Amino acid sequence: MSTLKNDVSDQDHILDNADAPLTLVEYGDYECPHCGHAHPIVKRVKAHFGDRLRFVFRNFPLTRIHPNAEPAAEVAEFAASKGQFWQMHDLLFENQSRLGLELFEELSAELNLELADMRQALGNHSFINRVRADFTGGVRSGVNGTPTFFINGERHSGPFDFDALVNKIAAAAS
Repeated sequence: MSTLKNDVSDQDHILDNADAPLTLVEYGDYECPHCGHAHPIVKRVKAHFGDRLRFVFRNFPLTRIHPNAEPAAEVAEFAASKGQFWQMHDLLFENQSRLGLELFEELSAELNLELADMRQALGNHSFINRVRADFTGGVRSGVNGTPTFFINGERHSGPFDFDALVNKIAAAAS
């Protein structure tokens, strides 16, 4: 079984309690339909465990099959630089079928992010190093597709439906 090679740190996007005893890490791709399917499941799992579970999202854009995944990840990282990663993360998944510059501009405007700054960051690939660092860490951890989940540092190789994730996380807690 694969283990997480890059420990969770304050450089990660951590939802809620950074000191929670349980950790769910997802390597995801904003254009991946399976990640889109997993998105509401992860939200339910997070709600189920509350403050006992920290959720970490890391970028793993599969650029050969998802041409909009890397730019979407860059836009999410741009939003992160303005303190709005999770808002953009959710909006990208909720509008996954429309990924592209028009949607990135629409979502940035919705979050009151400066459009010129977003366009410049995207054009200059200002956040590509962050996206690729996540990707490289995923490769080192054995990630070869999305979504890939790690529970307390151990790769979850089973299904990612609600019951499977809850049972695996609960088992890791005991």
